[in-house]
Amino acid sequence: MKIIVAVLALCAFAQNAFAASPECRAVESNSARLACYDAAQPPKIAMSKEISKEKTRAIESDASRPEYKDPFLAENARTTSKLNNICRGC
Repeated sequence: MKIIVAVLALCAFAQNAFAASPECRAVESNSARLACYDAAQPPKIAMSKEISKEKTRAIESDASRPEYKDPFLAENARTTSKLNNICRGC
């Protein structure tokens, strides 16, 4: 029974040893620290050139759109002016 408990305890603590990340906070140089973090957590997928071109086109097309006009702006202004003109305690 003691052996089973000991094996289970070792298995539980072994996961922490594998999950330990490099100590990047202790690195003095900014570029070296960034490289340390990049090595510890690499990007999941690289963006292809076609996807980046599509995003650039979408941003450019958004810039050519006319400015957004709020349809409720005038109604909100009328409601606010009516509320401000209410006599309180006349």
